[in-house]
Amino acid sequence: MAKLLLCAAGIAATFTILLIAAAADDAALLKQAQEIFQPLPKDVATEEFPITRERVELGRSLFFDPRLTIDSNMSCSSCHQPAFYGTDALPKPMGVKQRPHPRHVPTNLNAGTSFVIHWRGDRTNLEDQVFQALTSPITSGQPDEKSVGAYERTLVTPSPFDAYLAGNQPALPQAARAGLEKFINTGRVACHSGVGIGGGMYQKFGVVEDYWKATGSDPIDKGRFDVTKDPDDLYVFRVASLRNVAMTPPYFHDGSVATLPEAVKVMARVQLGVTLNDADTRDIVAFLESLTGELPANFATAPVLPSGAAK
Repeated sequence: MAKLLLCAAGIAATFTILLIAAAADDAALLKQAQEIFQPLPKDVATEEFPITRERVELGRSLFFDPRLTIDSNMSCSSCHQPAFYGTDALPKPMGVKQRPHPRHVPTNLNAGTSFVIHWRGDRTNLEDQVFQALTSPITSGQPDEKSVGAYERTLVTPSPFDAYLAGNQPALPQAARAGLEKFINTGRVACHSGVGIGGGMYQKFGVVEDYWKATGSDPIDKGRFDVTKDPDDLYVFRVASLRNVAMTPPYFHDGSVATLPEAVKVMARVQLGVTLNDADTRDIVAFLESLTGELPANFATAPVLPSGAAK
């Protein structure tokens, strides 16, 4: 009997030691994550582009109003649909007059956290992007781009990962924490860090090997080179934010990869020279799924628009 008691005590002591070690590991991972990432703010207003209730309400109406385009049949929300977390779920969108766009629609959710807009950085901020779109020859007017920009600056989606960064460790399931650790240790945070988990820099797509060999892309996009004509910008794109990435397939600048697990494997291969097995991929996908936030109420449903022609 005494031997059994001693054995049980030994097992309990070992279990306690393991729990303490696991708690220490979890605390270290949280601390590391807090040094690499930042939680979302309540909005992305700036001194230059402040937010007021009136401006946001006007911007929301303009965002959903199709009467701004020449045929009155497309709005900003045609490509940035709430149902698809601010994208259109297509590899490449169709614009007015059925004109094809050359690149995949990036989500407008949390877009204000990125340092430039669009894949090639040819729009400096949300307001510039709206201005360029609304003053093109295919629109019917020049509404205040600052209103639409102000509205989009409210479209932030705090996620379980933000709760985790605030110190709530159980907000992140164990598989997601394992994926976070692998995400960090495989070097992905060299590009995907900060408040947007990306969106903070330019990077060549295909550091280790040509990206189109892994994605099957056709045609091959030269990226920022077509904007700057600088040879150093060949195949360079803005690093995508990974917030809500599980909800915004297909992936990459041309929508060439259909699923998130495949996109994770492609990025490991062409950027880092790493071949991920299925288990590691599942864990990293679990972490990426923790970046999905709830749709903002003022985006989840369209507003009732005023009657009459767009002004």
